[in-house]
Amino acid sequence: MGEATDYPINGVLDLHAFRPSDVGDLVPEYLRVCREKGILRVRIIHGKGTGTLRRYVHATLDPLDMVERYELAGDKSSWGATIVHLKSEASEATG
Repeated sequence: MGEATDYPINGVLDLHAFRPSDVGDLVPEYLRVCREKGILRVRIIHGKGTGTLRRYVHATLDPLDMVERYELAGDKSSWGATIVHLKSEASEATG
């Protein structure tokens, strides 16, 4: 299980497929690859549950320079997903 598997880079990251211990490394790496591909709006599905995973995802997003902002999804998933808006690589390079 230690081997990396292909995961689609399509702007939707469903954390149900991963162990909670993987989130701290997985989320920044997924966002980095999305940004490289020009995907600047990313949906992270963390589920509702007790809110622990949501808080952990938000704490992971807070220090990332590539993150412009994030908010809870306003659709039917409500607080079961977070929408992340990434800065373009060009805008970050210019300041």
